[in-house]
Amino acid sequence: MAVYEFLGLKGEYKAIDVNEEHLSDFFAKNCESFNYFSLTMPLKEVACALPVLKDALPVRINSANTLVKRENQWNLHSTDGSGFISAINHAGLSTLDSTLILGAGGTARAIAQSLDGRSNRIEVLARSSKRRTSIESTIDTSEFYFHSWNESIDFSAYDLVVNTTPAGAADLIAERVPLHPRALFFDVIYKPWPTVLARKWSDSGGVVVNGLELLIYQAIDQLSLALGQTLNQEELANHLRKVLKA
Repeated sequence: MAVYEFLGLKGEYKAIDVNEEHLSDFFAKNCESFNYFSLTMPLKEVACALPVLKDALPVRINSANTLVKRENQWNLHSTDGSGFISAINHAGLSTLDSTLILGAGGTARAIAQSLDGRSNRIEVLARSSKRRTSIESTIDTSEFYFHSWNESIDFSAYDLVVNTTPAGAADLIAERVPLHPRALFFDVIYKPWPTVLARKWSDSGGVVVNGLELLIYQAIDQLSLALGQTLNQEELANHLRKVLKA
């Protein structure tokens, strides 16, 4: 609602709790009452099965976070990747040689795809090998390597480390963080904050970005899709940072 008020838009934006099993029924019953939906985990993969027009990106990564109605037709999109790129650009990280992504779920796939060709090498550390094929399929250009969770990882080998795992899942690997890590650490989690891994990274002298930055930029991209117009991204982002810190 803060963005609506800032832009002088009329409308209502509210949180609705819908579980995976009920998303299809909820959408069928309520699709005439809304003009767009924001989707969070665990709905990002389930949404890809909805009977709507699908942009090529969510089909490829099997993850979506945005449903937008245009001319009475619902369209499915993902803004996680574009929002992530805007967030790391804002953090001053424009050149990448190597990236490590923790996790291989929907958000990880969106981020991996957005970094394809931007980071020369993309590596994934995941708790399950079952997701290897799905995340590797999002990469065309960059070198790709997949590691199991119990492998020893040298964090100093990367320019960027991104945590996409659920809260608490990466706590145990915080002990591997070196002194003065050179990589920027981006944690998509923003609540609870700081995470154990983010605190360790910061205490070791590293640079940390929390998930509010991703939340802000992917939301601006969502609203751009909903309105069908380009918005002043940085102006809106700065406004949202002030609102969220208040």
